[in-house]
Amino acid sequence: MVDAELTTRAFWLIAPGQGELRSERLTPPGPGEVLIRTLYTAISRGTESRVFRGEVPPSQYQAMRAPFQQGEFPAPVKYGYCSVGIVEAGPEPWRGQIGFCLYPHQDRYVVPATAITLVPAAVPPGRAVLAANLETALNVLWDATPRLGDRITVIGAGVVGCLIAWLAGKLPGCRVQLLDVDAGKAAIATRLGVDFAAPEQAQDGQDVLIHASGSPAGLALALSLAGFEATVIEASWFGTQPVSLPLGADFHAQRLCIRSSQVGQIATAQRSRWNYQRRMATVMDLLNDPALDALISGESRFADLPTVMAELSRDAPGVLCHRISYGNSG
Repeated sequence: MVDAELTTRAFWLIAPGQGELRSERLTPPGPGEVLIRTLYTAISRGTESRVFRGEVPPSQYQAMRAPFQQGEFPAPVKYGYCSVGIVEAGPEPWRGQIGFCLYPHQDRYVVPATAITLVPAAVPPGRAVLAANLETALNVLWDATPRLGDRITVIGAGVVGCLIAWLAGKLPGCRVQLLDVDAGKAAIATRLGVDFAAPEQAQDGQDVLIHASGSPAGLALALSLAGFEATVIEASWFGTQPVSLPLGADFHAQRLCIRSSQVGQIATAQRSRWNYQRRMATVMDLLNDPALDALISGESRFADLPTVMAELSRDAPGVLCHRISYGNSG
């Protein structure tokens, strides 16, 4: 039995750089819907930090909408897409199951059952918050189309960059180097089974380069390390930040190509046979690896989220995936 009147608390960006928790009413789930009690969410630092700072360009307001976003950019807006919870009410097969949903930071919510991907029993709920970032990493690697034995460079050891490097490292014969200006990320690279290097130590002549640092300097570095006719995959999202590139150096002589990758569309090479459900189901299988726990760099209470989001939207060295706990594990 579900209460006729349900209440919830949700995190809202009320103005650029300022967030708060708001109480809301929920409509009980109808046919084909589920009520989720949130266990964990995670902050996707690259995108959510830009949203929090009000750096979504007006031309991208529609393209950047999250699946269950409320409000409009720049604010007030309820934004986020890394939520794991337990099904409290809904169709019988779903009740008591742990599910992942592309939902904002909120302690209870109602969505169609089709919006939930069940988390396998072997995957801890606290690790499952990585699903959205791993979905992005998988799509980026599809766009990069690496071949066996390739030399692969990933620039930027944030969560998405680390996950891309981890996936690439599973390809037979491939040599993967993960680059970052933070030497402390070397330990993470070791846990993920790939090489680490500072930018000035990187090997050049690379076959596949993936930029995920969010810095224009990182994209320029990718071009400098590319081998003849290599393609650089741009996985960062710069928002309103302008980007200047050294296209007068070897860019033309090396016949280089820069191509974007974005998770909102399934990579071209897979699109005729894959859908979003199949992609997310694959992500859930891939999450069954304890090495990925190294990407959870911290945890805070949901009650502290307004302060935490403000802190993480600024420069926060060493932070990877910051998890939010809702105290609902019992």
